[in-house]
Amino acid sequence: MDGNGRWAEARGLPRPAGHRTGAEAVRRVVEAAPGQGIGILTLFAFSADNWRRPETEVQALLMLFEEYLRVESSRLVDQGVRLTIMGRRDRLPLALRVAISRAEKATASGRALDFRLAVDYSARDAIVAAAARLRPRLPCGRDRFARVLAASCHLPEATPDVDLLVRTGGERRLSDFLLWEAAYAELYFTDRPWPEFGPDDLAAALAEFRTRERRFGGLAPAARF
Repeated sequence: MDGNGRWAEARGLPRPAGHRTGAEAVRRVVEAAPGQGIGILTLFAFSADNWRRPETEVQALLMLFEEYLRVESSRLVDQGVRLTIMGRRDRLPLALRVAISRAEKATASGRALDFRLAVDYSARDAIVAAAARLRPRLPCGRDRFARVLAASCHLPEATPDVDLLVRTGGERRLSDFLLWEAAYAELYFTDRPWPEFGPDDLAAALAEFRTRERRFGGLAPAARF
């Protein structure tokens, strides 16, 4: 979900206006995802490193998250969407933590889409936290580590490997997002800023994904002998 602030600045608007327009893009993509065959959708809303931004912008973002959860929860319930917030919660305002708890409980029975929103999230911090939890009981396998890693992000179960990672806004990097889970993800970069991203853009990313040959370290079927 990159490019909100730059999108606003290019139009002479304050950066928070871009984040608010970005929230509308979230609604469009969440509504379109199940119909395009997506079962799990994870959006990176706020990085642990985003605390370095100006306080006014950070506070505007946190208030927008709270508003989104309050306003959108009933819509998500109607659409059968299960919402989970992944990342740290201890640094978030109390009102936002309450809104998170209520939204997660309200949408817990959703089966049409598993929607995960990463807030105050860092993949490297999550990996470090998971390793610290496991240290007395090492060694462990990948599956066990994945479960502990999920718990470190407040997720109820391990996150399946990422199939497709989409980065909007013209950047060409992962920026500390799902580093463990994206080990074999197909990467798709687009110059379109997140506020302009919609169902057609999602469909284009999926169409490109379906052209990729995924070998996971093995050989292509035709090359086996």
